[in-house]
Amino acid sequence: MSNSIDTHEDSSGLTLVLGGSGKTGRRIVQRLQSRGIPTRIGSRSGSPAFDWAKPEDWDAVLDGVRSVYISYAPDLAVPGATDSIQLFADKAIAMGVTRLVLLSGRGEEEAQACERIVQATDAEWTIVRSSWFMQNFSEGEFLQLVLGGTIALPAADVPEPFIDVNDIADVVVAALTELGHANEIYEVTGPRLMTFTELAQEISEAAKRDVQFVQIPAKAFAQGIEESGIPEDIAWLLNYLFDSVLDGRNAYLGDGVKRALGREAADFSAFTRRIAACGVWQSGSTKAVLGKEAVRS
Repeated sequence: MSNSIDTHEDSSGLTLVLGGSGKTGRRIVQRLQSRGIPTRIGSRSGSPAFDWAKPEDWDAVLDGVRSVYISYAPDLAVPGATDSIQLFADKAIAMGVTRLVLLSGRGEEEAQACERIVQATDAEWTIVRSSWFMQNFSEGEFLQLVLGGTIALPAADVPEPFIDVNDIADVVVAALTELGHANEIYEVTGPRLMTFTELAQEISEAAKRDVQFVQIPAKAFAQGIEESGIPEDIAWLLNYLFDSVLDGRNAYLGDGVKRALGREAADFSAFTRRIAACGVWQSGSTKAVLGKEAVRS
């Protein structure tokens, strides 16, 4: 647990969860609501609705809010993210927000620029700097690849410490509701480094079906996602992450989960057993939910 001392425990006012229907957001909302904490879901389908492209509507979303979880879609690395984060942070402080928790990404200069914006505010801030999500292979962008039996990506077989999104949610909820997390940067990762080949092998063992990792040329991947018709910002992000970030720079473990929660992060093997038991990786499954949130932050 952190040794920082907060000036108060945030027990009054609303907690706003941006991206409240995404991979991290909906888990955070569930945890807050189960504790009886007044929570507002920040999404385009929320009431009031939140849209990063419509700052003129933010006053209504921030009314009565004291704590905010900031998850920027699709990722803090995309062009224009720093401008949006700056504008939102200024608005939030002006509206009386006293605590900000930012979901960030490892090894992204643009994400660290957004971190500095939040750190420069008068709010109690916490940065949760995340590795790639395990859940990308069960409810995210790569689920269809798993179901097809081939995880074909333009990634060198470099190790990555994949993180269970449930651990991220637990860290964020602690930062939003407990004392001791102000002005902390929690670098959250899983407990071991894994290559995509090793990841595919563990999914195969748990799902009892053959899943392989195949490295493909970056050009072929870029052409494939362009032809798939996915949104332009998601296509840009995927190309950026595989071209610039997944190069070994993040091939080390972080201790953020242990520091924030006093326990170890969940291992990928526990994740695969849980997902396999739900039947998500069986052909024709309709149980998984595809999201627009980024693959690693």
